[in-house]
Amino acid sequence: MMGRRIFLVAELCLYAAFLTLDLVRPGSGWDIVLKYSSIFLCFLYVMTAGRGKDGALMRAALGFTLLADLFLLVLNRHYLTGVACFCVVQLLYLTRMAKLRPEKLPLRLALRGVLAVAALIIAWRLGVLDGLTALSLFYFSQLVCNALESLSLGAPFRGFSLGLFLFLGCDLCVGLQNLSAWFPAAGGPLVEFARVGMWLFYLPSQILISLSVKRK
Repeated sequence: MMGRRIFLVAELCLYAAFLTLDLVRPGSGWDIVLKYSSIFLCFLYVMTAGRGKDGALMRAALGFTLLADLFLLVLNRHYLTGVACFCVVQLLYLTRMAKLRPEKLPLRLALRGVLAVAALIIAWRLGVLDGLTALSLFYFSQLVCNALESLSLGAPFRGFSLGLFLFLGCDLCVGLQNLSAWFPAAGGPLVEFARVGMWLFYLPSQILISLSVKRK
């Protein structure tokens, strides 16, 4: 079983290495190897440390996270499949929280559905709705709901909650990057920060989420 301390030290080394590359040698290619390796370590930690039904849920969630990053980061194509994998991840986190906090679940699910439908209607009215946009909006709406709902889980899951909010920070950086591609005039220091900020937030989010698994 991978020890918690070994896991954290290895992740810290990978984190420092790819952030340095992002700052001094962006686009070198090695950053992708290091970033994907760091997510694989999260998956490996959950695979070896998780126990019971919570461990099974978290293994599935980190497995789909690893698959999503294969398409979106390593292959840099099949974006629809990659985002669909992240949708599954958020649904698995929803399942986890439903087990931890089952009260008023139908109402919470209804509110999630309303938010997702509202986002799709707005995109349709703006004329930007397609398959990838629809999946992305569904994914993002569920991530926002998961992050907010995680605040009610209490002290034992503060790390999980913080991880989800950092996950949200990563996706906001992705959104800024995409906005600059559509509107070049929107570029500037904020977009330059977003380029590095994506993984500045993303790996800590995955580490905290992984550490929240119920351990053997």
